Amino acid sequence: MSPAAARQADIRLPGHRQMALGVARQRLAYGILLFAGLVLMLGLRLGELALFDGPPQRGGAVAAATAPRAEIHDRNGMVLASSYEAYAVAARPFDIQSNKAVLARRLALILPDRPEAAIYAALTHPGKFRYLARRIVPEQAQKIRELGDPGLTLEREAERLYPNVRLGAHLIGYTGLDGTGEGGIERALDARLTDPRLKDVPVVLAMDARVQQALESELQAQMTLAEAEGAAGVVLDVHTGEILALASLPTFNSNSPGGLTGMPSHMNRATLGVYELGSTFKAFTIAMALDSGAVKSLDERFPTSAIHISRFRITDVHPKPYPLSVPEVLIHSSNVGTARMAERMGAAVQKDFLKKLGFLDRAPGELMERGRTLYPADDNWGQSAVMTVGFGHGIAVTPLHLASAYATLVNGGIRHEPTYLKVADGNRVQGTRVFTERTSMLLNGMLRLAVRDGTGRKADAEGYRVGGKTGTAEKVLSGARGYDRRRNITTFAGAFPMDNPRYVVVTMVDDPSKGSRMAGSVAAPVFKNVVTRIAPVLGVAPDTGREPDTSAFEGLYNPRVVR
Repeated sequence: MSPAAARQADIRLPGHRQMALGVARQRLAYGILLFAGLVLMLGLRLGELALFDGPPQRGGAVAAATAPRAEIHDRNGMVLASSYEAYAVAARPFDIQSNKAVLARRLALILPDRPEAAIYAALTHPGKFRYLARRIVPEQAQKIRELGDPGLTLEREAERLYPNVRLGAHLIGYTGLDGTGEGGIERALDARLTDPRLKDVPVVLAMDARVQQALESELQAQMTLAEAEGAAGVVLDVHTGEILALASLPTFNSNSPGGLTGMPSHMNRATLGVYELGSTFKAFTIAMALDSGAVKSLDERFPTSAIHISRFRITDVHPKPYPLSVPEVLIHSSNVGTARMAERMGAAVQKDFLKKLGFLDRAPGELMERGRTLYPADDNWGQSAVMTVGFGHGIAVTPLHLASAYATLVNGGIRHEPTYLKVADGNRVQGTRVFTERTSMLLNGMLRLAVRDGTGRKADAEGYRVGGKTGTAEKVLSGARGYDRRRNITTFAGAFPMDNPRYVVVTMVDDPSKGSRMAGSVAAPVFKNVVTRIAPVLGVAPDTGREPDTSAFEGLYNPRVVR
């Protein structure tokens, strides 16, 4: 080699090395992609086998698909959920002896919920095992046996039965095809319900089926009358925290809950949906002001003139031409009076009480469908937020949050954690003090006056000494800031009997579109009807001769002016 050629080779050598390195990297990348593709194909095939080709055969039989579940009972022993033996029918395509087209036609007659084309596709599938239908009744199973084809397999599986169909569907829940709890108590207590050591021991709920039926019935009637979007309600024992009834409408059939995801009937409005519940919050603000010392006397007067703060203007719907006493602020449902009380307390005191009442946490109870309260961020909880939260705007909670807080307010000021499970008779439930006993007693009297002489008159169930508060709030615009003035959430929260409160009832009707859109005309009558129906069941007798003590308010309001 000449010196010139040698020099040229030396110059080209580094370039050749770079090219070789590039080719090697390219081949490595192709190898990695090929390997990844093989892994993906294998994963998809395994997934297909798991979903469609079913379990392996053991001596011609298929093992049971679901574990037995314990029954669910209401507090009086009524069966709310139980299990029975059902069947699944599957095909082993390679073992089928009949003409597959004819067999598909015969099976479609036995299984009317399955299209003939889908059955034929399963019978001709190249896999070893394909489910044709799940949860078929014994009569259908017998007809399939009579077809006599060795390629058809019947698998016994435990099926869940809800004898009351729709009653308490959101509370009780339902199970999926694999027998796993998919909602409500079925989901929340899935491990307990499938524990083989406890399969013969029912789960006993605090729910009273009679109370549940009354609550759902009255909510449905008003929802239909008002052509509303939905409704929700809660009945709570104020001394134990037991949830005797919890309703969400529209509801569904627990026996056939398929395809519920995303449907309005699927969402539990009582525990998962969060709403601005408006003036029902005013009772808490007054109690906070009294307990914290921000308001020292019941006869202190609050002007009703509009408040201008930042870009907001706070006014009363029906302003009075004179300053209001503390009880009058609640009776007249004064936004301005409540806002002035909240302003005196300040953000720190307000947040502390809301935290103690459970408002700043997820909805209470054992269910997994629990909504999270929406409230101002700490750096945005200024004077305007304090005022508006004081009368129930700018904070969104679930109806269950509200029911629990009202129980705390009226029972002497003790918060008991709500529960869906029955509390054993005689068990003393521990709680946490939130309000003083005196404040609770004063609010009981004010809530009674708000029903007897104020905005909640249509909630008054004669003889049952009802107390409570209406709440009408405009719905938040979907996907935008601001409120829709044409759409309301109407709520009534109250208790009975107010001389010795035992039960709290919350009724909420979402977006009534026919007739009045005010809580006093929509949610309050539902409350009255529910109390009238459930009080005898719960052992509360009507007594028109008894009333809570309201002597502390003498001279502080004029009933004739209120009416």
